[in-house]
Amino acid sequence: MKKMTEENLKAAFAGESQAHMKYLVFADKAEQEGKLNTARLFKAIAYAEQVHATNHLKALGNVKSTSENLDTAIGGETFEVEEMYPAYNAVAELQNEKGAKKSMGWAEEAEKIHITLYGNAKKAMLKGEDVKVGDIYICEFCGYTAEGKAPDKCPLCGAAKDKFKKF
Repeated sequence: MKKMTEENLKAAFAGESQAHMKYLVFADKAEQEGKLNTARLFKAIAYAEQVHATNHLKALGNVKSTSENLDTAIGGETFEVEEMYPAYNAVAELQNEKGAKKSMGWAEEAEKIHITLYGNAKKAMLKGEDVKVGDIYICEFCGYTAEGKAPDKCPLCGAAKDKFKKF
């Protein structure tokens, strides 16, 4: 693939991915305000943006075997924990941006758990198996991730057990 086309696809993937997430957040806000049709519109178009992002990622050749995809996921999560969030948190600390520091700190801690979960999946994959994993619970406020059962209280943000989404 020619370099400019590759860079354009990467930029388009990033833009479509951000639009997907932004529209889902907008849908939640519209629901909270009782604007259910507007929420549905945001959700529908968010899905279209996800389709676009998926197509761009495939065109880039970045959707591979599950084993390779796990390696990519582990690498991305590790980068976030070891490099990205520590650097971003340091800047937020220097600039006394408490909200940003809290948001990024929560994300960094959750990413550490993700590395472990993906690592377990990779170990199972290397044995030719699918990972054995219980229910997964995600805190809707900070992203803390728990396997098996939701904690009574989120260890990162203190949210109650009923604020965890089950997967």
